[in-house]
Amino acid sequence: MSTGNFNTDYLVVGGGIAGLSLALKLASKGQVTVVVKNGLEESNTWYAQGGIASVLDPTDSFENHVHDTMIAGAGLCHEEVVRLVVSEGPRLVKELAEIGARFDSDKDGAWHLTREGGHSHRRIIHSQDVTGKVVAEALIAKAKADPKIEILEQFTAIDLITTDKVAPDFSKNSCLGGWFFDRRAKRVVRITSGLTFLCTGGHGKLYLYTSNPDSATGDGLAIGWRAGCRVANLEFMQFHPTCLFHPKAKNFLISEAVRGEGGVLKDMRGRSFMEDYHPMGSLAPRDIVARAIDTELKKSGDQHVWLDVRALGGERIKKSFPNIYEMCLKHGIDMAVDMVPVVPAAHYSCGGLVTDNYARTNVERLYAVGEVSCTGLHGANRLASNSLLEAMVFADRAASDAITRTDLATPSLVDASWTNVDQPGPDEQVVLTHSWDEIRRVMWNYVGIVRSEHRLKRALSRIENIRQEVDEYWWRNRVSNEVLEVRNLAAVAWLTVRSAMARKESRGIHFMLDWPEASSAGKDTIL
Repeated sequence: MSTGNFNTDYLVVGGGIAGLSLALKLASKGQVTVVVKNGLEESNTWYAQGGIASVLDPTDSFENHVHDTMIAGAGLCHEEVVRLVVSEGPRLVKELAEIGARFDSDKDGAWHLTREGGHSHRRIIHSQDVTGKVVAEALIAKAKADPKIEILEQFTAIDLITTDKVAPDFSKNSCLGGWFFDRRAKRVVRITSGLTFLCTGGHGKLYLYTSNPDSATGDGLAIGWRAGCRVANLEFMQFHPTCLFHPKAKNFLISEAVRGEGGVLKDMRGRSFMEDYHPMGSLAPRDIVARAIDTELKKSGDQHVWLDVRALGGERIKKSFPNIYEMCLKHGIDMAVDMVPVVPAAHYSCGGLVTDNYARTNVERLYAVGEVSCTGLHGANRLASNSLLEAMVFADRAASDAITRTDLATPSLVDASWTNVDQPGPDEQVVLTHSWDEIRRVMWNYVGIVRSEHRLKRALSRIENIRQEVDEYWWRNRVSNEVLEVRNLAAVAWLTVRSAMARKESRGIHFMLDWPEASSAGKDTIL
């Protein structure tokens, strides 16, 4: 296995809406290298269905959006961050449209806005039910056409290079770039950079059932933490209430916009049950809906509940949700005449690497943007469609901060070399496959929608053992994508369990049987 060395002004790790919109703005000042784990079509942005929450209707207001976000966040949102993000939304949505993202319009030519759970107004701008794909395609086309942007696909992050590791400066720890595994060339690559930006998305694959793509293994969170970044609020993993329940429908999400347009959740006997849990019924905030479904399934022993959208009519369903309609039809479900079987699944992390209002972490010259970060926007539960909005706003703010900086010179790294390039290949692949499966089952069974102190202790004990096994495997074998993913999953699982154990209350997404009520004052969990 060989090594290679590169240098760039700006290193962006991740190719979703956060990474690409950031890269386009950084390119005005210097050379940008975008490192993508798989392809540009494999990101949470690409698979996002619903849309982007933004105040675009004159009957709506920033105050309304702020209020809805704060209510969903269950007392943990940072109000100044919420106001900042909400106020920047309209400008950046229009910027996306100028880049080439095509959003749906009404008959009068105005953008069509839909409504999702927790929103008091229609404020979700969308492109049918494939908004993320449309936005991603526009950003990809723009980035590929920019001569200042280099895109490296099939590069898995190994670790960040920091001064703490290669050139200690006890006054501060600075990021100097990162190590990557080039899967095509089967080599370790060192990329040094003036500034580094983690835009790697989330870690939904930590759980057995998830809406996330296979690449969502928490790589950015894990390498950021190993580099010295603080992490916060990892106990708040949002479970989307409605993933399609079908043995052949892997990770397929039924957008919340389907309920926004009139879809109703029903039990196996056809009874609408959400009114028993919240006055907003099927449009209640996600944490409440997911927990309600979980409760109903535990009471009944059923495997799923129904989402009934038949009242919308076939023509409206096909027009508003063509992708969802076609996927359901592919699996023998006609949404116009059949109810859709759904279950909750891990969807979005409200916690991550702690950042300030310009996406800066506590490690110098290292930023985090998007789901990998914890900005204070989401609190204990993300309001629907605020995720793409957050990524746009903080990419914009990170770029505005970065292009004014003058500390881009990278120190000489003559002592920074990869030491195990001559290690043998994996000797027992079963160790990795078993660990991968066990981590996800432990997290689903013990650190899922409803938790207890006893379950968390069992999870911590098992995850600590897995971490030790994977760590021994890591040092004994050559680098591979499989070992990198399992190593990162184990680290993120351990951090998540520790965060959950630290919160002695129920708040937002985090529900504890031992402490079913929220404490009087909410505060972030910071590790």
